Amino acid sequence: MLRIRLSRVGKKNTPIYKVVVAEKTRPVKGKFIESLGMYNPGNKDNTLNAERIKYWISVGAQPSQTVHNLLVKNNIIEGNKIAVTRAKVKE
Repeated sequence: MLRIRLSRVGKKNTPIYKVVVAEKTRPVKGKFIESLGMYNPGNKDNTLNAERIKYWISVGAQPSQTVHNLLVKNNIIEGNKIAVTRAKVKE
């Protein structure tokens, strides 16, 4: 199953994320099919290729919760935002 998700790049303490299409089972920093844009949470700047994102969604790729909220915020897709919960860390 294809997933549209964030892949972290950038320096330590200065994250920048690529929005990529990848297999769901692949590692986060692993091989991806296509890069669809960038997201910088520091200054809330993003460059997203809306046409390619809509194409991948039409072929069956599912956006992650965070990417879904990012797409709704930028009016690329319609819908409500999803409440994102952080994964619990094993102690």
